[in-house]
Amino acid sequence: MNQRPLSRRARKIHRWLVPIAAVPLLITAGTGSLYSLLLEQDIDAFWLLKIHTGNFGVLNLQPVYPMLLGGLTVIVTVSGAAMLLKPSR
Repeated sequence: MNQRPLSRRARKIHRWLVPIAAVPLLITAGTGSLYSLLLEQDIDAFWLLKIHTGNFGVLNLQPVYPMLLGGLTVIVTVSGAAMLLKPSR
């Protein structure tokens, strides 16, 4: 009986957090891949590395960006696993 509210909370957290978590994860994956492709063409787009590591110009998240990405990934993974293992009926 206590598992249903937990699963519902996990769904609510997951639905709310996935769109928020997807943005920095996609930015990091995209800039890292694009930088590698450009570097193979002898184009050094160092500004992509700044974005990749969380330096967005005026907003510099470099000190916390790895922890932010890791935390968001763990939360989304745990809430997704909770939904997968305990489906609501």
